[in-house]
Amino acid sequence: MLADTQTDLLSAARAAHQRRDWAACYEAFELAGRHSPLHTDDLDAFAFAAWRLGHIKESSRAAERVFAELTRADPIAAAMKANELALAWLVRGDVNIGQGWMSRARRLLADTDESPAHGYLAYLDAVVAAVSEDLDALSVHARALREMGTRLEAPAVTALSLIAGGIDAILQARTADGYALLDEAILPLLADQVPIEWAGDIYCMVLHHCHKLADLPRMRTWTQSMEQWCGLSGSVPYGGVCDVHRLQVQVATDDYRGLENRLGPASRALEEVNAWAAAEGYYQLGEVRRLLGDFDGAANAFAQARILGMDPQPGEALLACRRGDAATAWNSIRVALASCDRLARVKLLRAAVEIALGRDALDEAESYCRELETDAKAFGTPGFLAWAAHARGAVAVRRGQFEQALESLQEALREYRIQKSRYETAEVYEWMALARRGLGAHAAAAADAATADAIYAQLGVEPAGICGSPAPGGLTRRELEVLAGIARGATNRQVAEQLHLSDKTVGRHLANIYAKLGVSTRTAAASWARDHGVL
Repeated sequence: MLADTQTDLLSAARAAHQRRDWAACYEAFELAGRHSPLHTDDLDAFAFAAWRLGHIKESSRAAERVFAELTRADPIAAAMKANELALAWLVRGDVNIGQGWMSRARRLLADTDESPAHGYLAYLDAVVAAVSEDLDALSVHARALREMGTRLEAPAVTALSLIAGGIDAILQARTADGYALLDEAILPLLADQVPIEWAGDIYCMVLHHCHKLADLPRMRTWTQSMEQWCGLSGSVPYGGVCDVHRLQVQVATDDYRGLENRLGPASRALEEVNAWAAAEGYYQLGEVRRLLGDFDGAANAFAQARILGMDPQPGEALLACRRGDAATAWNSIRVALASCDRLARVKLLRAAVEIALGRDALDEAESYCRELETDAKAFGTPGFLAWAAHARGAVAVRRGQFEQALESLQEALREYRIQKSRYETAEVYEWMALARRGLGAHAAAAADAATADAIYAQLGVEPAGICGSPAPGGLTRRELEVLAGIARGATNRQVAEQLHLSDKTVGRHLANIYAKLGVSTRTAAASWARDHGVL
């Protein structure tokens, strides 16, 4: 009777696996395994169903048993299983264990004819080189994998070779070549010629590097493609990765409070599944909290990203700026700049310019700005070009070169509009307001400041202010402008006219000022403003 029961359960499990009903497949195999050990093929199918449902540790244990059984019967199949386990550990963020499984695969393949298993192993070598920022090794592995793909004529190996070559080209600042290879790599995925776990890694690699390149238009396109693929694949692990990448894109346009509520759960869900994606989610959560003014929350999110293997820069350095600790910010950004590849350095350069300006170190800001402009031109992505123009405009404003500043800032504005990067757009409008004020165009300056305020309000954040210079009394830029007008003796209506605001808005700002300063009269607020250098 027990044998009949297990036979029925195995039949049900196999049928569920065939129709891709992973929950039913997992449950039936799990029950069948209680009666007697599963055979190798059934154990492999059980491991696959467990992985699809997000039971990663259970899936790995089952896959390791499959590997042990295959080593006695089929070394090539065992090597392929070792490759799959290596990928699983690499994705979970444990490079050492991943390389241990790669060594097992290498040993099993040492005396065998070249096969697709060799190609998968070569791809893993390329992934480790990319993670380790060993660009010379990455180029060697990418070239070897490309040659192997040509010899084997296996679509999956060809796709992996294109990905390795594309990442290599991007890191060598041959962005157009890299994009062409990545676009070609997606074709075998769409034709269902690449195993799902490897296809998912391809998507993750592509989206990760699009994000590093600050190419939001391309990232939106790839994210939509991955979302469709996630839905078809029925994969819990890669469904979570889809969530994180979707939220990374939405940071450019959505309300930050809503994003904060979604980024935390999405990142936590991936901690045991995909450490790299989880770390990116926590880093993005830290950035959102930093801009919301939740400094302790931001520090906690950055710390979690670090635990998962990601250096949370420049977020931590910019957070130190927001806290008024310019020295820590400066030291952090300099250390980070000294230990990263050229592509990662671009994002740090943007922050370095901001931090240097906050320290009034204009020569250092100019030096970093020039390097940023050089790299932005080399990589040629819209996001990098916007960052470079933004930095150039800010440096020009601080040097009193207001007309040149406006020219650069308007260029940045055009690029940010293409990117749909709303927070950065607001920052540019703030710098433009300063430049126009320097040229005596006060009405235009007020209009630019009002535009910035409207965008900040839509995103649910307050203006960041000058890096390393926290606003007196915790007042926002607009509140300081209102307070300055009041301290000079202007009425609410006069302040409203000067700042192009309504009387009601000025009254609301004044009430906030009273509350933050702990005063109850205009006279007391004006006295506080004079004592604290607001004028």
